[in-house]
Amino acid sequence: MNIDTRIKYRHLVCFLEMARQGSLARAADVLAVSQPAMSKTLKELEELLTVSLFVRSKSGITLTEAGVAFLRYATPSVQALREGVNALRGGEYAGGTVRLGVLSTVESLLIPELVRRLHARHSSLVVSVVTGPSAYLLSQLRVGDVDLVVGRMTDSPQIQGMNFEHLYSESMTLVVRAGHPLTQSPLDRSWLENYPLVLPLANTTIRAFADSLFVQCGISQSRQRLETLSISLSRRYVLDNDAVWIAPLDAVRLDLASGELQEVDLGQREPGGSIGICSNAHVPMSVAAQGCVEVLRELGQAYCEGVYP
Repeated sequence: MNIDTRIKYRHLVCFLEMARQGSLARAADVLAVSQPAMSKTLKELEELLTVSLFVRSKSGITLTEAGVAFLRYATPSVQALREGVNALRGGEYAGGTVRLGVLSTVESLLIPELVRRLHARHSSLVVSVVTGPSAYLLSQLRVGDVDLVVGRMTDSPQIQGMNFEHLYSESMTLVVRAGHPLTQSPLDRSWLENYPLVLPLANTTIRAFADSLFVQCGISQSRQRLETLSISLSRRYVLDNDAVWIAPLDAVRLDLASGELQEVDLGQREPGGSIGICSNAHVPMSVAAQGCVEVLRELGQAYCEGVYP
């Protein structure tokens, strides 16, 4: 079957933005076109394909089974065309761009070292980093807005249909500011309930590991809680008061080494979640993204061998 030549680039771009936003109105705003024009473009595409791509409801639009299938092919097609155009432009695009979705578990230690090594090897490479919860970043990966997602995400339902490559395992730990009362005498675990607690956001992959540690140690969580994925906010809050932070070990490793933070010795650690790389098998990987994967593998190997960090 030949491709209908009436299917245009604008049809694909509008379709992808609708899938990304889950709303015809929001997609129209992003693309700076009128809502009627967006509806007309979708109607044209559905007529050309002779299928319905979305189900409409009061809350927005969701992909039909046919829409999901078409997304699998439309995404790499548009991405490949964009990369082809950029490859011809030279100048700032000559070294390529790699777009990373980065979870909070790796943004403070792994990613800075990754970027350092990439820039040491490539004289003109742009590394574009987006942070956020795994569900959001994996949705960006699915529609081709990022090339890779790096971090702890294996429990996220959005990872279904994606490729995940394990790099290393990382445990969670409880930390407090230097001189905190919990570090001054033999620890009674029940004392932890008396201090504000800093936790990852609810319903995130890393929160499940944090909750697991409390269950394993038989500790009740404090009623005063700060829930966030921001490493910088968590760090500042804990350094300024008596809060207890359940944190990914790599996020606080440097602070523990410097003495600014101290580990609360529970006698055990949560055994660790899988840190790895997620990619979209349906989207061709750019040369820049392939180079990034190679460096990430190097770092994962070094981590497992105790050479890094």
